[in-house]
Amino acid sequence: MGILQDKNILVAGVTLDTSLGFATAKIAQAEGANVIISNFGRAMSLTRRVIKKLDPVPPLLELDVSNEDHLAGLADALREHTDRIDGVVHSIAFANPETALGGGFLTTPWPDVATAVQVSAYSLTSLTMACKPLFGETAAVVGFDFDATVAWPVYDWMGVSKAALESTCRYLARYLGPEGVRVNLVAAGPLDTLAKRAIPGSEEFNEVWAARAPLGWDTKDLEPAARAAVALLSDWFPKTTGEIIHVDGGVQMTGA
Repeated sequence: MGILQDKNILVAGVTLDTSLGFATAKIAQAEGANVIISNFGRAMSLTRRVIKKLDPVPPLLELDVSNEDHLAGLADALREHTDRIDGVVHSIAFANPETALGGGFLTTPWPDVATAVQVSAYSLTSLTMACKPLFGETAAVVGFDFDATVAWPVYDWMGVSKAALESTCRYLARYLGPEGVRVNLVAAGPLDTLAKRAIPGSEEFNEVWAARAPLGWDTKDLEPAARAAVALLSDWFPKTTGEIIHVDGGVQMTGA
């Protein structure tokens, strides 16, 4: 039996098989979970092809976390496949690469900042609350983070959004803990995902990790971060909430 045996897990935000969401879904299935996937818009066609690599092929729901109608209908959409959700994986982030990333921090217009914060941070709350009617006595929510304690080159408003995500995680953990809901984040090092490729100049991150990671770092290996997410979804961390688990080869604890 796997550590997620018979648990029902929603993985929100899977586009390609190079995404952390996909890697998490694959390991969750191997650990016995029943997985449901979500995405939205034109990316749905990509997701539909990619999830055929999973066994069994999971149900695919359309969910835009900035769409109030999608959020309002999520519980009913989930009920078509399960009567209970034990875990939620938040693998969602977006910032306009032309204005909010790449060094133009000082001139980014507010609408683009608002979109970045809504999709990348506020959605942890909106997604969790949309799923909450299907939570049982306990549930686990796990999101993916990138260390927001410092200012990174070119990361700009996504860095601000990740800081907001970290704070959102703590407040969700505080308010939902009495209802048996754990909320945690996995702060991964730079990985060659679609999201990273959209950041102008993101190769600078690879240079930092190559020089500073005591355990070494492979930008193509999604498994360590995905395994951490699966562990946090399991019952092996029953009293851990509001935490940020760093899976970055040790860079977060090193000096210059």
